[in-house]
Amino acid sequence: MKYICLYLHVHQPFRIRNYNIFDIGNYSNYFENDAAGIYSNKEVFYKIAKKSYYPLNRILLNLLKNNPHFKVNFSITGTILEQMLKFDTNVLSSFKDLVKTKKVEILSETYYHSLASLYSKQEFIRQVRLHAQAIKDTFDLTPSFFRNTELIYSNYISQIVEDMGFDGMITEGTEKILHWRSPNYLYKTHTKKGINLMLKNYKLSDDMAFRFGEKTWVEYPLNAEKYLYWLDNTPGEVINLFMDYETFGEHQWEDTGIFNFFEDFINRALGRGYKFINFKDINKLLKPCDRIDCPFIVSWADIERDTSAWTENPMQQDVLHKIYDLEEELLSSGEDSLIKDWRYLQISDHFYYMCTKWFNDGDVHAYFSPYKSPYEAYNNYNNVLIDLKQRFSAVKKYAKVKV
Repeated sequence: MKYICLYLHVHQPFRIRNYNIFDIGNYSNYFENDAAGIYSNKEVFYKIAKKSYYPLNRILLNLLKNNPHFKVNFSITGTILEQMLKFDTNVLSSFKDLVKTKKVEILSETYYHSLASLYSKQEFIRQVRLHAQAIKDTFDLTPSFFRNTELIYSNYISQIVEDMGFDGMITEGTEKILHWRSPNYLYKTHTKKGINLMLKNYKLSDDMAFRFGEKTWVEYPLNAEKYLYWLDNTPGEVINLFMDYETFGEHQWEDTGIFNFFEDFINRALGRGYKFINFKDINKLLKPCDRIDCPFIVSWADIERDTSAWTENPMQQDVLHKIYDLEEELLSSGEDSLIKDWRYLQISDHFYYMCTKWFNDGDVHAYFSPYKSPYEAYNNYNNVLIDLKQRFSAVKKYAKVKV
């Protein structure tokens, strides 16, 4: 029997309001934005809930209730959980209904969808623990599998994850780490113990997530039977289809036929004898075939499958170092509002908006950004960072006076 592991990532950032130099020192509510040129977090949430979360959750609930061999896996960031609680608790209820079927597994990750694994081991661990607690409090689940922000992975990171007690993790099935091997098997991490490692089949995943509605694609239009033919002729034991939740209805709009395609694909796959699995099932169903050595850093992004989309240019490097340089002193202040804003400013999306890569990848970066240019994104972020530092300085000054 061939297995399918379907994993969907649910995330929305808290976008920064239009914050100019005249706001510095005068206005410190960085994320309640309705200003021209920057999308309101609230209106983006409502748009995506209507286009993606509600319709896909209805389809998934029907599939989960009516098909014994259908299961699905999610990761849900702390920031989108906060938005569900703040803007529309019915969205959260629809996810809880899915979890109640006992056929949904939720993975762990960083609460703030941050790049902390690259810059601060301790902050990375803190955010993973914050996220695990949020999943426990919200869904009464304790995650045992880990998904790092942007599928960022290396031997070093996987050792931290192993030391935190996780049974396994996922990353991109790139040739950079697979070489001649296939992503369609279970592997082990190159760590002391060696925990389970599941690798995304990025070609088949991206056929659905990125290419489905592209009319210039040689395989357009894609239907369920053609897609299943590809799966039937893909060697291996398990096909890992990992993608954003917003693939359905937002990245691929409803009028592309993505919802009908998805439901038809699931039903046909089940009729063909495919079995959908949760990550917690894999020890019973699969045996690892090899260890994956990854001494460098990989991610899902762009042709390079590295972290250059977030960390490559001088603007990104400048603000990343500035935000993480604040860690020790700012955390010791004990000021909850400062710490919360500092962590919101770690959300990876902020740095993605500053990406200056073009050519093959540039259109993807532009699509996801609310800014007219990466330079505008940098200036906006930097203005907020200046204000945050001023607030922190005021807290330190007050603490000295108080003593």
